[in-house]
Amino acid sequence: MKKKLLLIIGAVTLYSHVWALHVFPECYSDNRYPLVRKPYMELPLGSIKAKGWLLEMLQRQRNGASSQMDVLYPEVMGTRNGWLGGDGDQWERGPYWIDGLLPLAYILDDKEMKEKIQPWIEWSLASQREDGFFGPAKDYSPEFGLQRDNSSDWWPRMVVLKIMQQYYSATGDERVVDFMTKYFRYQLATLPATPLGKWTFWAEFRTCDNLQAVYWLYNITGDSFLLDLGKLLHQQSYNFVDMFLNRNDLSRKNSIHCVNLAQGIKEPVIYYQQDPDKKYLAAVKKAFADLRHYNGQPQGMYGGDEGLHGNVPTQGSELCSAVEMMFSLEKMMEITGDLTFADHLEKIAFNALPTQITDDFMHKQYFQQANQVKITRGVHNFYEDAFHDGTDIIFGSLTGYPCCFSNMHQGWPKFTQSLWFATPDQGIAALAYSPSEVTVKAGGGNRIKIVEDTFYPMDDKIQFTVSFPDKADKKKSIEFPFHLRIPGWCEEAVISVNGVRQMTAKGNTVAVLKRAWRNEDRVLLHLPMKVTTSNWFENSVAVERGPLVYGLKMREDWQKKEFPEAEVPRFGKYYYEVTSPDKWNYGILTFDRNKTDEHFSVSIDPEKQKSKYPWNVENAPVRIKVKAKELPYWKLYNEMAGPIPFSTCRSNCPVEEITLIPYGCTTLRISEFPLVHW
Repeated sequence: MKKKLLLIIGAVTLYSHVWALHVFPECYSDNRYPLVRKPYMELPLGSIKAKGWLLEMLQRQRNGASSQMDVLYPEVMGTRNGWLGGDGDQWERGPYWIDGLLPLAYILDDKEMKEKIQPWIEWSLASQREDGFFGPAKDYSPEFGLQRDNSSDWWPRMVVLKIMQQYYSATGDERVVDFMTKYFRYQLATLPATPLGKWTFWAEFRTCDNLQAVYWLYNITGDSFLLDLGKLLHQQSYNFVDMFLNRNDLSRKNSIHCVNLAQGIKEPVIYYQQDPDKKYLAAVKKAFADLRHYNGQPQGMYGGDEGLHGNVPTQGSELCSAVEMMFSLEKMMEITGDLTFADHLEKIAFNALPTQITDDFMHKQYFQQANQVKITRGVHNFYEDAFHDGTDIIFGSLTGYPCCFSNMHQGWPKFTQSLWFATPDQGIAALAYSPSEVTVKAGGGNRIKIVEDTFYPMDDKIQFTVSFPDKADKKKSIEFPFHLRIPGWCEEAVISVNGVRQMTAKGNTVAVLKRAWRNEDRVLLHLPMKVTTSNWFENSVAVERGPLVYGLKMREDWQKKEFPEAEVPRFGKYYYEVTSPDKWNYGILTFDRNKTDEHFSVSIDPEKQKSKYPWNVENAPVRIKVKAKELPYWKLYNEMAGPIPFSTCRSNCPVEEITLIPYGCTTLRISEFPLVHW
């Protein structure tokens, strides 16, 4: 059979939303009519396995806090939890943990973690009343450290719906379908008199997690009442379309809670599936542009130390916001095929996420800073300074606020689950890149296995090996399309098959290899990375290369400190402060933006590049050297980098050469640099 190669130029756009059949024989189901057809379809949980550094990350997560929150945080995650039938905490924190633990357990196929999850599943299923309501149903008097007086709130049930979706995806347990059907009938009957905002405002801002579960169930059952519920949920949701298109909220400080924004930003895209009005997509695109302009930081996040807080590089960015924004981006790229969402997802995953959790996955920062030169207990000009006694950026368990210790577990597992998708043309799509393997049905229902070997994002080459797990298929060819995302930062990618160059592809496109594949065919995707710079607060610059942002390399002195006994119930037993003897107040010498190769020197350590865990200062495999000058007048303020000088500034200090390493490998750093005259 003659080999066929196809290249799609331009970002993938939505398919027509009018079609007759949504289910592809022996493969995967797309949205049912009348929902908008999706260009990508999620694979069953467990189909995608991590390899290389990503597997090491998940294993560290398993060996760290993720598998033992019931021991580390027994007051909330222990047997008293309301989602286990106890009289303890009955709000979001228990479900948050399971929402990350469940995909971790099934991706790693870990028996002990699965056994730890099952009681939460069984109790939730058994708690359902005849009318469809489920979960804790009794309020209790206040108790320190627990949220147990709001059993009727709609919001925590939205997290449980996400858990149940994943559980069904991994196990096919039909009880989930009946359980969710009954609950959604209850919602349709109850919401008109008891709306989402009846108990707290959280449910209004986070309706999209409920809404996406409704459409997920509709695609399984086809029950028309679910579309009525979808409209009702959207009507009662916070009006993000109006906020994004008609108001200036994203240019004003403290206009919205930072995690509500990270979760809610996907609501217009989720609802677009039912009401394909382009205004929903336009609203979200404008929101991202405004968020970047008024609050953005180079690592893909934004100043949001609870409320939005502008784009000063020392404003905190919350860990919950990072993992929730990742989930939002994952769902939006699946629904729209917009490749900028995939670029943004990788930026957060490879920059913001690794730095905010310790290497052993036992401690976290509530807030991180783009320019972070000291991590000490104290006041840092955050909205939360008056509430958390200066614990917002130190590494601990319950430091800052316990939500992030409970919610951080979903980041890497759900990212792993979003590396690969099925496509409506019975193909396979790689939308984000990391070492992994996938087993999927394609090309008429044939089982295909693809192994992705790469050191990406620390390298620019990705190799895919196609194989046929079924013995009978090994000697024949199987035709299917293989979709490869070309990131927007890549000027031109080169794709080879079995050592023979096949095509080039521009950035922000999808390259599709449609051919008759044979067992052990190999595809090499080369994504050349160039040093670029982007502009930020006070005309400062961030240095980028591929999906990675780079920060000043600083030595780290970690000091373990104990909390006074009176503070232990609130913040945990101990915490870490991190300081450095190194200078940090540098400005990069001005340079020609069209000749960055002349000013930035890149070096790669091939041994460190192969490391199973590159995400710290010692193991950072890529270094960028650049000329700079110290700015003596740029000093500490409130134990952090003071107001950044406006570019371009002056300094009489001698020229030095400084070293930058990937942001995700740093704990202390400058990532937004002033420019300084020679």
